[in-house]
Amino acid sequence: MARPSSYPPELRRRAVRMVAEVLGDYPNASAALRAVAEKLGIGSAETLRNWVRRDQVDSGQRPGTTTEESAQIKAMKKEIAELKRANEILKAAAVQSTRQRNRGSSLSAGESKSRVFRGRVFSFNAILSRSSWVRCSMLVPLGMY
Repeated sequence: MARPSSYPPELRRRAVRMVAEVLGDYPNASAALRAVAEKLGIGSAETLRNWVRRDQVDSGQRPGTTTEESAQIKAMKKEIAELKRANEILKAAAVQSTRQRNRGSSLSAGESKSRVFRGRVFSFNAILSRSSWVRCSMLVPLGMY
């Protein structure tokens, strides 16, 4: 988070107006910036130069991202980060939900409560009861009985 400014907004506006007014009285812009900074007690001429540039961008005299656009971009980035976090939570919940559904059985897709052995579908109860028909038709072809 950015550090709050030690200069009030009214002082900034006044300083920018003064620079625009006295620019013609000095041989170059640096001298005008230094003079206004000294009169108003601003720490450095570079601080005042940044204020003037920001004002020029906001008024459309200079290309760049305005203060309002910067605030919108910052808000959008924050919203995007929030949505990404929400998506990650939803993805994790979906994976967890899928694991819970599939944990109880290792059944084939589309075969509820039944097993497929060599192309034959057997009911879950028939497998558990180990009926002779199931043993003969399931285990003999596999060579296990």
